[in-house]
Amino acid sequence: MHKLQAIVFDLDDTLYSERDFVLSGFRSVAKWAALNLEIDPELGYTTLFQLYSEGVRNNTFNRWLEIHQIDRPEIIPELLNIYRQHSPNIIPFADAIDLLKTLIGSYQIGLVSDGYLAVQQRKWLALNLDSFFDAVVFSDKLGRENWKPSTAPFALVLQQLQVSPPLSVYIGDNPRKDFLGARQLGMYTIQFKHPASEYGHIRPPTPAHQPHLIAESFTEVLGAISQIESSLQIC
Repeated sequence: MHKLQAIVFDLDDTLYSERDFVLSGFRSVAKWAALNLEIDPELGYTTLFQLYSEGVRNNTFNRWLEIHQIDRPEIIPELLNIYRQHSPNIIPFADAIDLLKTLIGSYQIGLVSDGYLAVQQRKWLALNLDSFFDAVVFSDKLGRENWKPSTAPFALVLQQLQVSPPLSVYIGDNPRKDFLGARQLGMYTIQFKHPASEYGHIRPPTPAHQPHLIAESFTEVLGAISQIESSLQIC
């Protein structure tokens, strides 16, 4: 019998590529700009993609307007709203559904995801993964102060799953926030380092932020789960 009872997942860059969401949002912004700013939609999208590829993150739309010689900073909130409110064109990672099919029935399956609630809910709807999950927690429902690395969303998902922390695993991608709260609560943690991950290259800021194990494929995720279970049986 499995000693672990619950496998809990992060969403962005764990079950699907966050890059795909970003590019989907850029497409929506470029379409709006074609109608309202007379920017060619392909040129507008290409410029946004180039900025993203160069590592621009926090002031993308400001830079984008400058490149297109549009001095209208007052429309930045509108561009952000279009980006955040678009219906995303995203799909799960190729092996994510196979992994979930392997786990379902043997474990309770949960989700803990950060981000603006409406945005995360639209992602979740687009991915069509709800049938695999026994509990879904969007931390924004608890207030911004309870986004990861807070222990609050982890405690809530385990409460909904009726599983104690030492019998659960959290699988995420971002060492800045995904593992600290889970570990403080007593969960095991696995970092999924997809090659296209936005945060996979980042070093944990402290030893407490480190995952217990690292996996670079979903096959390695299964191996990491087995490794944790083996250590539990030894104990």
